[in-house]
Amino acid sequence: MNALLAWYFVAVWGIGYIATKIGLQHAPPFTFLSLRFAFGLLCLAPVVLFLRVRWPRTAPEWGHLAVAGLLMHAVQLSGSHHAQYLGMSAGVVAIILSSQPLVTAIVLAAFLRERILVGQWIGVVLGLLGVALVVWHKIDIREVTPGSLTGTLVALAGITAATLYQKRFSPTADLKAAAVIQFAATLAVVAPLALAVEGFAFTPSLSLLGAIAFLVVLASLLGVSAFNFLMRRGESARVTSIMYLPPVFAVVAELAFFGVVPTFLTVLGMIVACIGVAMAVWTPRWTSSTS
Repeated sequence: MNALLAWYFVAVWGIGYIATKIGLQHAPPFTFLSLRFAFGLLCLAPVVLFLRVRWPRTAPEWGHLAVAGLLMHAVQLSGSHHAQYLGMSAGVVAIILSSQPLVTAIVLAAFLRERILVGQWIGVVLGLLGVALVVWHKIDIREVTPGSLTGTLVALAGITAATLYQKRFSPTADLKAAAVIQFAATLAVVAPLALAVEGFAFTPSLSLLGAIAFLVVLASLLGVSAFNFLMRRGESARVTSIMYLPPVFAVVAELAFFGVVPTFLTVLGMIVACIGVAMAVWTPRWTSSTS
């Protein structure tokens, strides 16, 4: 069950790179995100009406879920989308965001006292090296500007903080309630920015609708829920190591949908990334130190 959820997350997150690229051709970042999360709340309306939802009981519980959602969606997605909108190549964005497992492992070891074995450290580093090889042909350093680099680093900080924050403060929250609260909080932040900065301008099209539908239903609702479920079943650094695999899956998706044949370095990187994830996930036992 856990393996199926992990591979599902990897698949939809990887294809999400392509869906995002398509969506940003029809709407600027804040407008695209506003449409995405407004559509997400519409999709969640039947869930709230017809299914049992366990809402938070106290104001701090509501607040923790909102903060985690803002970090995961508003901060992370706004930063990464804005970087791509400013011209940063998908390869540079992917390699920076794919360093999340390494950043998470460092935070866990340095501040949260989670003991990580040597094999896991090697796996985390190998995974990042593999992703670098996978996206090497897409990296154009000339497209890195102060604005785009800042956006990507903000996105990296957002997704790392969101992962650790939700595990710490909302480890048992109802995932349906969490989705509603987090989508609403994100929309409340990005919609005014879309109106003030971008004039809420977009080009209606089936491509835009398809990208939004995929990202909302398969990525944000089901994908993030699968990731949060896995986080509850395993150690943070171990679970986040699967974040190396979406760029690998994106290469497979490009081959399947667009006939883009991977280079030798890309194939080598896919192998190295998979080995790194295997070492991070399958080495004997992750232990925590509380001393």
